[in-house]
Amino acid sequence: MISKKMVGYVNSSSVIRAMFEEGKRLASIYGPENVFDFSLGNPNVPAPDEVNEAFATVIAEEKSTYLHGYMSNSGYEEVREAIANSINSKFGTNFGVKNIVMTVGAAGGLNVILKTLIDPEDEVIAIAPFFGEYRSYVSNYDGKLVVVSPDTSSFQPNLKELEEKITPKTKAVIVNTPNNPTGVIYSEETIIKLAEILNKKQAEFGTDIYLISDEPYRELVYDGFEVPYITKYYANTVVGYSYSKSLSLPGERIGYLVIPSEVADFEDVIAAASVATRILGFVNAPSILQKVVAKCLDAEVNVAAYDKNRKALYNGLKELGFECILPQGAFYLFVKSPIEDEKEFCNIAKKHNILMVPGSTFACPGYVRIAYCVAYETIINSMPKFKELAKEIGLQ
Repeated sequence: MISKKMVGYVNSSSVIRAMFEEGKRLASIYGPENVFDFSLGNPNVPAPDEVNEAFATVIAEEKSTYLHGYMSNSGYEEVREAIANSINSKFGTNFGVKNIVMTVGAAGGLNVILKTLIDPEDEVIAIAPFFGEYRSYVSNYDGKLVVVSPDTSSFQPNLKELEEKITPKTKAVIVNTPNNPTGVIYSEETIIKLAEILNKKQAEFGTDIYLISDEPYRELVYDGFEVPYITKYYANTVVGYSYSKSLSLPGERIGYLVIPSEVADFEDVIAAASVATRILGFVNAPSILQKVVAKCLDAEVNVAAYDKNRKALYNGLKELGFECILPQGAFYLFVKSPIEDEKEFCNIAKKHNILMVPGSTFACPGYVRIAYCVAYETIINSMPKFKELAKEIGLQ
């Protein structure tokens, strides 16, 4: 018999993954060109040329260097140093090799830092809407996820409610900007106010509150927007990063944590994070991928392709009467459900071979997420189906 905790995980298994599997089933019946699967944030834009070139270079170097062995649990020192120098040049920070821990993607990094920090019954705050797997990650370590309700007027964090929900048991706050599922970038004003609240609460309770910044979409921004680098605003910040989106490498599972020297109990935290990579079973991040990304720190994915999709989908849906905000980053459109039950709306859409994810998955019912990291032709060809959907629910 499986564990009681796993029974709960299985019963609440990812809606997003279930939609993805449903898309494959429908494609086998109607043909892939007739199914419009916007469920999974799976990049369709190819990795930059530099990535494939780096793979070839790294493999060629194997003639003189064995690339498949263990290394420090935190990763190759030369890779961590290169990443630290790259971050410093971009954001004016002062990180070194000791501040970087290579991880198995952003998900692996989040699990490493939560394993490092969380005791049973510690509270971790997530600001809705948020990536639903945060619930599972916190539960992995018997923590308690505390949800701050969404401000649907702007989808900036509801800071008043956040402040009210911080308690002496609060160990961490997770932020995700650019945000999945809204595409909203948290403004510098928001980050400054957030830092003020956390500093005040640390002083009030005499505790350490870590701000965990989940940043897989940092490079996917539009219209000249900038994403504040949060370590510059709050000392107790840990950054989790992934190359899944910035280099279109989701299946390769490679990322890193930035743990600044200024965080509380830095020496203990960095040591524990390195041990956590081992005892969680990762041991170390993939060896070849570490070498590859180190050669691609200035490479850029084709954000213009995502921008073209963003505008086509946003403008097309607005013309049909759907209500949504224009994303500033990432590759998701968060659309207000035209009917009260967004799950029913997703079921109606499925009859038109349109697959979307209900907002309740992100702790924000009444909305649906549409991932536009698909072929441009998929968006254009889906518009007649969206028009049929709009007519069925009374928008047209």
